[in-house]
Amino acid sequence: QLQLVESGGGLVQAGGSLRLSCAASGIIFRFSDMAWYRQAPGKQRELVASITSGGSTRYADSVKGRFTMFRDNAKDTVYLQMNSLKSEDTAVYYCAAVVLSRNYWGQGTQVTVSS
Repeated sequence: QLQLVESGGGLVQAGGSLRLSCAASGIIFRFSDMAWYRQAPGKQRELVASITSGGSTRYADSVKGRFTMFRDNAKDTVYLQMNSLKSEDTAVYYCAAVVLSRNYWGQGTQVTVSS
């Protein structure tokens, strides 16, 4: 059974940093594309960053230069390093695994940036 467990969210001041983690099980992780999404109150869920099985990354324009996504295949874990956080980064962050063109979701972790 596929399972994604996020951790690392919390409250941080603007300009600060957080690192989110997403531990995967039930999939062949090293062959899986992964992604981070976020959803702010009253807004649609949006793609923040993605990483292919080969390690290629893409980022939303709003986080380029501030966020870095990377993976550790030995630990079946992906990470999202978030620096220079802004109040508009406040959202629930979700990890997703892309399997046969379908997204599987974690439970989400709250990130709150105070200004």
